[in-house]
Amino acid sequence: MLDMRRATTVVKPGSWRPEQAAARVTLSFEDRFRRRIQMADDGGEEFLLDLAEARRLEDGDGLVLEDGGVILVQAALEDVLDIACTSRVDALRIAWYLGNRHTPVQMLGNGNLRIAYDHVLEQLVEQAGAKAVRRQAPFFPEGGAYESHAH
Repeated sequence: MLDMRRATTVVKPGSWRPEQAAARVTLSFEDRFRRRIQMADDGGEEFLLDLAEARRLEDGDGLVLEDGGVILVQAALEDVLDIACTSRVDALRIAWYLGNRHTPVQMLGNGNLRIAYDHVLEQLVEQAGAKAVRRQAPFFPEGGAYESHAH
């Protein structure tokens, strides 16, 4: 029996050529924070992610295999809630509500917010005057002040 492929290093986008990837692995936000875990790439081939310390894997990162190959990390489409506020003050208020509940939040380029879908939080933001739209999209929440120390 052959040994399992082992990825021990992460390379950031721009420092390698994704078109040369040996494989691709599509991961949700929750599955992109790892140190050591057995995974399967999108083709079903298993590999061991074996990093020195836990870290958040980002869309476009490369997992370098011991044989020199690289597996492309791709963010999965997830069940999310996009939140549109009527003003900056309302956006700040809703961000505070969500932060008070320790809810990971993504700041979108148009000033809107994105969270993992939750029907209770959907009602909360709508009662606060925002418009909430459920959709399937990649989720990239802010890391926060303590990202390097905890998930």
